[in-house]
Amino acid sequence: MFKVYNPYLMALIATVGGMLFGFDISSVSAFVGQEEYRRYFGYPNSVTQGGITASMAGGSFLGSLFVGPVSDRLGRRLVIRMSSCIWMIGAAIQCSSQNKGQLIAGRTIAGVGIGFASSQIPVYVAELSPKNIRGRLVGCFQWSVTWGIMIMFYIGYGCSFIKGPASFRTAWGIQMVPGFILLLGTYVLPESPRWLASKDRWEEAIDIIAHVQAKGNDQSPVVQTEIEDIREEIEIQRQYSHLTVFDLFRKGNLNRTMVGISAQVWQQMTGINVMMYYIVILFEMAGYSGNANLVSSSIQYIINVVMTVPALLFIDTWGRRPLLIAGSILMMGWLFAVAGLMSVYGTPINNYDGNDLIRLVVNDGSASKGIIACSYLFVATFAPTWGPGIWIYVSEIFPTSQRALGNGVCASANWIFNFALAMFVPSAFKNITWKTYIIFGVMCICMSIHVFLMFPETKGKTLEEINLMWESNVPAWQSHKWQPPVHANNFLSESEEKEVTSHQETSAPSPIVTNEPTA
Repeated sequence: MFKVYNPYLMALIATVGGMLFGFDISSVSAFVGQEEYRRYFGYPNSVTQGGITASMAGGSFLGSLFVGPVSDRLGRRLVIRMSSCIWMIGAAIQCSSQNKGQLIAGRTIAGVGIGFASSQIPVYVAELSPKNIRGRLVGCFQWSVTWGIMIMFYIGYGCSFIKGPASFRTAWGIQMVPGFILLLGTYVLPESPRWLASKDRWEEAIDIIAHVQAKGNDQSPVVQTEIEDIREEIEIQRQYSHLTVFDLFRKGNLNRTMVGISAQVWQQMTGINVMMYYIVILFEMAGYSGNANLVSSSIQYIINVVMTVPALLFIDTWGRRPLLIAGSILMMGWLFAVAGLMSVYGTPINNYDGNDLIRLVVNDGSASKGIIACSYLFVATFAPTWGPGIWIYVSEIFPTSQRALGNGVCASANWIFNFALAMFVPSAFKNITWKTYIIFGVMCICMSIHVFLMFPETKGKTLEEINLMWESNVPAWQSHKWQPPVHANNFLSESEEKEVTSHQETSAPSPIVTNEPTA
């Protein structure tokens, strides 16, 4: 079986799993205001629609919560393959839905697949990536999410012109395509070398690291250094061979576990899913309806794709902390601006075309444009900061023995809050209208403070060095100055480091493929 070893191409294939996440986000938003969808499913009220939307997040919570031990036992690549199969089953059930119950069941099953993928694909990419481009490659997961959101929204928009239930059935059936692409892609991806090393399959691990970082030269200084670091960490972590989820909350592990969990929770509390799941509702409150609403909404998805690119290019230079802090402060401003415009120019309304989610409409043209502009700016801020930043950060902070389990637990926190917010937001729009945005604005203030005080910087360090930094208990705001202890087996001269960095950057466009058999 041919294997792909170019780090950029590996990340591109693996992060197709993010597209599944994105497809599901906009698979509902494109139809939530459409007459065909609403009539077929009995005009769901705010609670029912919240349950339909949240069912995917509920399944993702279950999948990410239990996938850690499976990943540690079977390997990262097989778990990614399983996620694609589960996703396709869920998409098929959604496509054939005859009632709300079947739709919820299909979204829940698809959510389990997304839970597998969202917690383990960042782990897989992080464990394969050279340290100087790790943020860029793991960030491709979020970029893939943004592509999935945009592509599925336009598919839904095109299908909305089809008469009858075929409109949403066609769109939901197309969701199986990226799942099938991911399934095929797993057959050309190598296994995580750190997982192989943890199973004492050192020859395979060394071969993969050599191909990824030095064109197969296992005597390269960077390969020898990384292998030695992995060997030392695995020996230290052998004492945790029977690790359980409770061990993540013991002394020595609690701090980083809580940082990982809170990072994923804060990503949801930015308010991004209010902007994504219910963007059509927001624009209706701003006075837009019909095709004008859908087209205006779609611009937001394009912004999301385009503005994720700066993070991929510069996050390994700028660092994680500055992006997260700047992003949350700016998002706070856009959320407060939306709330202010709605409170001043909004007109209460009891019934808007039979949709009980809309209780306020802005009829002032300038104010409506201001709301839309703030919505666009919010997404343009989230896309290069908290979007990719959190998936990158959480995939880096755990040691090898805890990485799969820790990422699963942290991702489950993301999904349970995603579920709660999907249930909460429709009722919030109905009952407190513009005050919904005040809540998320206040959350952005809190997360800015939390990041400054508790989130250490991880850029430019190997995964093993990051583990040493956590154990040294360096204050988060001083972590950018921290340097790992230098010893004979973990030293590269400045010229060697430049040579390695130059090789990784210049070799990026050309995928390295070999026909060597796998074990």
